Amino acid sequence: MGLLSVIYGLGLKGKRSLARPRRLPVKVISVGNITLGGTGKTPAVIAIAEEAVKRGLSPCILTRGYRGKAKGPCLIGKSQESRVKSQEAETGYDAGESRAIDPFIFGDEPALMAERLRDVPVIKCSDRYEGGMFALNSKLLTLDSSSVFILDDGFQHWRLHRDIDILLIDATDPFGNEKLIPEGRLREPLVCMKRAGIILITKADAAGGRPAEALVRKVRQYNREAPVFRASHRPAFLVNAAGETVSADTVKNGKVYAFAGIANPNSFRDGLISFGFGISALKSFRDHYRYGQKDIDGIIKEAGGADIITTEKDMVKLKYLQLPGNLFALRVEFDIEDSFYDILFKDI
Repeated sequence: MGLLSVIYGLGLKGKRSLARPRRLPVKVISVGNITLGGTGKTPAVIAIAEEAVKRGLSPCILTRGYRGKAKGPCLIGKSQESRVKSQEAETGYDAGESRAIDPFIFGDEPALMAERLRDVPVIKCSDRYEGGMFALNSKLLTLDSSSVFILDDGFQHWRLHRDIDILLIDATDPFGNEKLIPEGRLREPLVCMKRAGIILITKADAAGGRPAEALVRKVRQYNREAPVFRASHRPAFLVNAAGETVSADTVKNGKVYAFAGIANPNSFRDGLISFGFGISALKSFRDHYRYGQKDIDGIIKEAGGADIITTEKDMVKLKYLQLPGNLFALRVEFDIEDSFYDILFKDI
């Protein structure tokens, strides 16, 4: 291991040893990973929240809001604004300004979650305990057995107690070269998988049966008890900039120009292919890239009249720009067997 990775590892140990986890008065489900990006965490968080609602529960998502400029706990989304203001009047608690779903204020992934989950509060705060208490004090969530916090990207957030840790592992590229940042993609050593209460092998369909089985054996070297599930990220349909469903038949000749600013653009490419599209070109930007009008103008020129497809995570950042009518996003849905949810929610 190189010097920089050794220094990172020592810093990680120090940070965890100093953490004093605080406990929120309702159940906390953490969803996270052990590597940098690309595991399909956001679709998983959305699916878990949707399933919680279906089962009569009241979920609330707590997120750091990576690269979002807003400080302190804040509620994402205009749809909650009148509700919060009325609660402020009743309780005297300042719930803060409920702004529009702006990815540059809140972060692109939290903005996408708020767009998709209009009836589920999404709270941005770097201190997730503070964010949770903000939700409770402003009565976005009540103190009863139906309430549950979903901690987004929480596997390394040791300052908050969680009742269960869900660890996501990408079957197509589980651990990179198995080295810590910055030499590799690992945020923690593999032995830390032992903390997981449930392990999800994502994109298992893309990796095929044998790699998934080999990965399960690898996981069992570090965690022998957690149930292991295989999940897929299924391309579902296209949406336009307004979030409206668009038929795939809208795309001319089935040949598209694609672009994405995500950690694993190859998974996006594979999703387009599995959806039946041919790809004339795939332009990659860095993860969390902030697009400008010049980028879009360049993409339109390079597409040469072909229909343009991007990811939903990218689309939330494009709505403030002048977009062509033939630009769409591919919606990807998290698909897993019901027994996963039965185990997850059995004590809630």
